[in-house]
Amino acid sequence: MPPIVAPSILAADFANLQREIEMINQSAADWIHVDVMDGVFVPNISMGIPVLESVKRHANKPIDVHLMIVQPEKMVDAFRKAGADTISVHIEACPHLHRNIQQIKALGAKAGVAVNPHTPVSHLENIIREIDLVCLMSVNPGFGGQKFIEHTYQKIKDLKHLITLNGSSALIEIDGGVNANNAVPLLNAGADVLVAGNVVFSSSDPQQVIRQLKGA
Repeated sequence: MPPIVAPSILAADFANLQREIEMINQSAADWIHVDVMDGVFVPNISMGIPVLESVKRHANKPIDVHLMIVQPEKMVDAFRKAGADTISVHIEACPHLHRNIQQIKALGAKAGVAVNPHTPVSHLENIIREIDLVCLMSVNPGFGGQKFIEHTYQKIKDLKHLITLNGSSALIEIDGGVNANNAVPLLNAGADVLVAGNVVFSSSDPQQVIRQLKGA
């Protein structure tokens, strides 16, 4: 099966966001990835509800929202109403993770759990059957354009084993430093979804980059 490719608009030109979304619409991409940062859970602030509403007005592909925020339970309803199809919350930000997942699913969205580079995937053992997606951070969250962390390959294999062992249908999403050089190794290790930011939006031919990732 070809990978799911999800361009991350964190790297897009925000002065021409409609044009960027229309480019994704016309491309081989499957999802649109939206990174939300609060300046508390991560040392940066990105975008919120108004931007997501604007994206939704122009998007014709599912919107994958990655919440890098504290207390996400206060905001998931608003993000769902603004257009999120999948909502991922960070395991490190959720002391009551099972409740957070139930809340997202009750809103009719797919539920994901994001995992920082230092967090073992074994921490997902008791929730893996309940979730639709695991977003493995292959950089430390907070900024675009960081160098890919090589240990991610082993983490994917460990997570794939956990998913298989528990009969889960969760997809494995890789977020951070994805490019044409590591796409094939990531997929061979067991990844299902490739989030791509700078590699897409810094290219003179972003649709060609998306096609390359899709064909990896």
